[in-house]
Formats: sequence, structure tokens, C-alpha cells
Amino acid sequence: MGLNEAPLLFDFETQSSENLTFIPMVVRFNLDRFGLRISLAQWQMLPHEDRKLLARFPVNDDTSIEPNFDHALFEMLRTHANVEPEWFTPEDAPGWTRTDAVPDGVARQAGLAGLPAPTPEQWAQLDPFRRYVLAKLSRKPESNHDFVPAMREFGLAGR
Repeated sequence: MGLNEAPLLFDFETQSSENLTFIPMVVRFNLDRFGLRISLAQWQMLPHEDRKLLARFPVNDDTSIEPNFDHALFEMLRTHANVEPEWFTPEDAPGWTRTDAVPDGVARQAGLAGLPAPTPEQWAQLDPFRRYVLAKLSRKPESNHDFVPAMREFGLAGR
């Protein structure tokens, strides 16, 4: 699978990621699936065109489909920041990959926002990338400002 024609940004992240100042979810997804960690400062050291390219990589959870994200990131960081990303071992079966149960963090985040948690049926109908996004936005115990807009965009909360 090749690169997307344009950076893959959700409506809820367009304002904060329009100029790619912050790491968009598509890049976070690929960092997590390859077991790579970079800081916001490292991300911001990359030229805008490089950030744009990294945001065009596909969001399949099979690392064998698009193995060039990690290589591209390494080269970009070496060239522009003289650093390398940090490695970690990705979870074997993160909660967002399950379709039979809504992760506790997502239910907790919905409660913090005064929203009903997605039902297991709604959760199962979301594509894997959207499940990843909601789980990622729910990883901390405090309220996330992007959670409600993401729930709305994904059809899980009223406008």
C-alpha cells in the first residue's frame, strides 16, 4: 500500500495539526505500531515537508504492509535533528484491537466528558484506526480536550 495523497488528519485535529506543529494521530499510530517514540521537540525539528510526508503513511496495523515509515523517520531525524527515535516494545494486543469490549479508559474518558460510553456494538463498528484514536485520547486519567470532538466526528456523540 502506498502513501496517501495528503496528510491524514481528522477534523478535530485540523486546528492543532493543520500546520503539523503537533504530532497528528496518523503519525502517533505509526510510531506506536513500530515501537518508536519521539518528543514533540524532535517532531518540530523536522521540516514541514518531512512532517507532511510522515502524515501521509497508511494506517494499517500490519507493519509488513508499509515498512518504510520507520526508515523514513530515522533518516529525517538523523538529518535534521542529529537524534534517533527511542525504541519500545509495542503491546501484543492493545485494548483498541478488541472489538468485543470498550476499553476502560474510553469509558472513563466518556464519563469525564459527561457522555455515554460507546456501546460494544458501536465500538465494534468503528474502523481500527478510529478505535486506536479514542483509546489514545483516553490513556490519561484527566479529561482530554480532543476526546469529545473525536466522539462527535466518529458519530458517537451528538453535536
